[in-house]
Amino acid sequence: MANVVLANDHGAVELALTLVKHLTQKGYTVNHLGVSSNDSVDYPDMAELACNEFKKGSYEFGVLLCGTGIGISISANKIEGIRCALPQNSYASGMARKHNDVNFIAFGGRIEYSEDPCTILDAFTDASFEGDRHQRRVDKIMALENRC
Repeated sequence: MANVVLANDHGAVELALTLVKHLTQKGYTVNHLGVSSNDSVDYPDMAELACNEFKKGSYEFGVLLCGTGIGISISANKIEGIRCALPQNSYASGMARKHNDVNFIAFGGRIEYSEDPCTILDAFTDASFEGDRHQRRVDKIMALENRC
């Protein structure tokens, strides 16, 4: 099956390990770039590490985690070619892939989700980009990188 890159900061160690196990059980090969301790690390560094690894190729998508998912997703979206979603539920997760062709999904280790994060991740992995009118919109999103 496909390869996935995953990175987290100290605010999401437990959830990262849960998602690594879940993805592995689904047949994915997960390159977990860390971390596995509560020692403080900076989420922009973890986003950069995972996104640069992803851009080397051979990965289907990436997963990023920090305390809220906000900082690491903002950081990832600053990196050329990356579209990272921070969905609040499985519907938004699936739509991020179907309509926005996101290549990263983010989670917060300190967030109390209304759905199991594994269910949210499954909605993401089970969806595929629909193309058509959505491609035009994704192209416009990516063009913003070069305008400002």
